[in-house]
Amino acid sequence: MTSETRKSAVMNTYARYPLTFERGEGMYLYATDGRRYLDFYGGIAVNSVGHSHPHMVKALQDQAAKLWHVTNLFQIPDQERLAARLAQDSFADQVFFCNSGLEAMEGAIKLARRYHFKKGQPEKWRTITVQGAFHGRSLATIAAANNPKYLEGFGPAADGFDNVPFGNMNALRDAITDKTAAIALEPIQGEGGINAASLDYLRALRATADEFGILLVFDEIQCGMGRTGKMWAHEWAGIAPDIMASAKGIGGGFPMGAILASDKGASGIDPGYHGTTFGGNPLAMAVGNAVLDIMTKDGFLDHVDTVSRYLWAELEKLVAANPTVFEKVRGAGLMLGLKCTGGVVAGDMVKALMANGMLTVGAGDNVVRLLPPLIAGEEHCDEAIAILEKTAGEIAAKSEG
Repeated sequence: MTSETRKSAVMNTYARYPLTFERGEGMYLYATDGRRYLDFYGGIAVNSVGHSHPHMVKALQDQAAKLWHVTNLFQIPDQERLAARLAQDSFADQVFFCNSGLEAMEGAIKLARRYHFKKGQPEKWRTITVQGAFHGRSLATIAAANNPKYLEGFGPAADGFDNVPFGNMNALRDAITDKTAAIALEPIQGEGGINAASLDYLRALRATADEFGILLVFDEIQCGMGRTGKMWAHEWAGIAPDIMASAKGIGGGFPMGAILASDKGASGIDPGYHGTTFGGNPLAMAVGNAVLDIMTKDGFLDHVDTVSRYLWAELEKLVAANPTVFEKVRGAGLMLGLKCTGGVVAGDMVKALMANGMLTVGAGDNVVRLLPPLIAGEEHCDEAIAILEKTAGEIAAKSEG
């Protein structure tokens, strides 16, 4: 069998684009053919501080030369340091480190169930979730999201989840029973189409959780870590969850996740009831601390907020100028979506933008996601708008022809 006809040994889980990158620098990725691409998807909100940030590179290299991994059976000083720093910059009192958002969400659900068990309420084990959610691809998290596309072929959905419409407080309150342990949702839905919860809705969720004695769990895997101009998206509502899942931007490209919890939210966990082999190891913690070094510098989050407002205004102009291509702008901060019109397929728009030198990613409800690294400046926004304008014009001309 020749190399041209050989089947890839990589499992067929992604329909990959025929494009390979060999290096990245700041806001740009460089393909093996030398072409430069403006990165406005950031590894799906992962490359939070851009590519090859000098501080990140040095932190990784320095730690790699000393110690990569020891298990959590031993003290890990940088883990203690990063946990304390995340707690200082959030509602949390305690932090558990893992390797991905999926693990963080699974662990958050476990914490909520265990909390009630320790209180003598083992019957409280169900979680209310919302339509349009995405919490990962394990059996539990696909059941939590209740998306038929991801449930197909995996047998009966894991029990324990009650799904209600996003944003509908009446339906949510009606779903609460004596078996309800928690409410879980993304403050801004990513995969579901960049649907931002209203601040009043988030406040109502907090009040309802308190009223019924249940826990509030936020999935800020995509919308957290500075993406909205505050460290955490829920901060805009002036409330806090009991438990929160974080990942993606927390490692800036290094596989890393975390569960942040108040003392109340973490009170059900004792030694032996949850764990991880790799989570929180020295290499990951060196990178995580480096990300936080950058994000907690004076002016960093203010910069994200300023740039995001500029980008939103420019995208509004883009939509108004191209009504046959785009319907509206959605989202908050640098987690934005362009909903395409019925005659335009978001996936085709993503491919066309790529052909014009800009990387984006699709989402549900015919939306193109814009998730640039948080170091983006107004000049990068201008470059993105120019490519979007050009691409929209090409697509409009094609449809007319």
